[in-house]
Amino acid sequence: MSEPSPQRIGPHPAPHPAIPVYEQQEQLGDLWSAVPEPARRRYRPRRAFWRHRAVRAGAVITLLALSGLVILALVRDQTGTQGFLVGLGLAVLPVPLLMAAFRWLDRVDPGPWRNLLFSFAWGACAAALVAIIANSFATHWIATATADPAGAESLGATVIAPVVEESAKAAAVLLVFLFRRRDFTGLVDGVVFAGFTASGFAFTENILYLGTAFGEDQSLNGSGFASITAATFFVRIVMSPFAHPLFTVLTGIGFGLAAMANRRQKIRRFAFPLLGLALAMGMHALWNGSSSLFGPYGFYAVYAVFMVPVFALLTWLAIWSRQRELRTVSAQLPAYAAAGWLTPAAPHALSSMRARTMARDFAARAYGSKAARSVGEYEAFATSLAFLRDRAHRGTVGPDFVEREQELLHHLWQRKDIAGPALTYAARATGRVRVPPPYIDYDGYNPYRQY
Repeated sequence: MSEPSPQRIGPHPAPHPAIPVYEQQEQLGDLWSAVPEPARRRYRPRRAFWRHRAVRAGAVITLLALSGLVILALVRDQTGTQGFLVGLGLAVLPVPLLMAAFRWLDRVDPGPWRNLLFSFAWGACAAALVAIIANSFATHWIATATADPAGAESLGATVIAPVVEESAKAAAVLLVFLFRRRDFTGLVDGVVFAGFTASGFAFTENILYLGTAFGEDQSLNGSGFASITAATFFVRIVMSPFAHPLFTVLTGIGFGLAAMANRRQKIRRFAFPLLGLALAMGMHALWNGSSSLFGPYGFYAVYAVFMVPVFALLTWLAIWSRQRELRTVSAQLPAYAAAGWLTPAAPHALSSMRARTMARDFAARAYGSKAARSVGEYEAFATSLAFLRDRAHRGTVGPDFVEREQELLHHLWQRKDIAGPALTYAARATGRVRVPPPYIDYDGYNPYRQY
């Protein structure tokens, strides 16, 4: 049976796509019965062998695994087994905090974990390996050419390391941008992918620094708070766990702005990532060269005067972007509610993280954990639908907009019986939808009534 095309309201201009008309349940059952499984959806184009998901995933996993083994051997060779274990135990402490912070930013429209794990693994393995090899080679070459090992170390830390490390980390963001374009839609995605990549890189680098410091303490019989290990731990783990993420987030913002550009803004799509990368390199160079440029207290001066304000500014920008995503949901979904696809209260609930959580809790109490998962999936599909329509308004959506929209609407229709009442309850409970007071009709005798 051929799949009928749903009727649409009005014309279909590119910047303002029309909303499909909501059909009755019986008609929808026939309409969506021909929707194939995700692996067999017709609108996905045929791809060459090397572009198949299994082939690419196998190649990436193999590359990262080999890089991880090599970086493990290099770090262990420089720190020793005992130093490596100590460094590993201390370096892992800030990782859950960093991952939780960036995942929190991504809660409005959470992307798949595979992208985040790839970014973290790339930073911890591939980028760290490139940085160690390239930095060592460049520093050795400069020292040999200039016969000034001390100057070569300073130049390598201030100039070579920022360029090499930020380029290596930016490669992960670029790969996600190119090959997971559907999951890379805006500023928040750029910040999250860059943050996970830099967190992985900082994790490996901290193992190296802390393990080396522990080895020096062992040779000097240092221990306690006066040890090199304690000082290194304080500077890298306590004072500046967000240092590497802060640098690379600038690159992520550049890619996020490029993702928001339409197809006609080609200069913007290339210029913003390059500008973000240049700013990341500049901030990294300032951080690394603070002591040599501004004296013994230069590190603390740069930290207080520059790094902390920039960190606060970027934190505000990330949170503002997260709120902007909620405003996008609030602006785009009422059109689907007016067409009957959503309940009138659903857009109000879906634009509040508190209401979303309350809706899932209500479904779990009323119907069980399976219903709560269904409501969570409904929220995710509705958010993706809002972002899809927003990109259509901005002219950044692909030619498969109608198919993707119908697919998302199908998923919403499947879950509407449970998600609709739960979201309506959450919208009313959080005060986002006013509930009129009950009307009471006194049929009995009223001495003040005029008959």
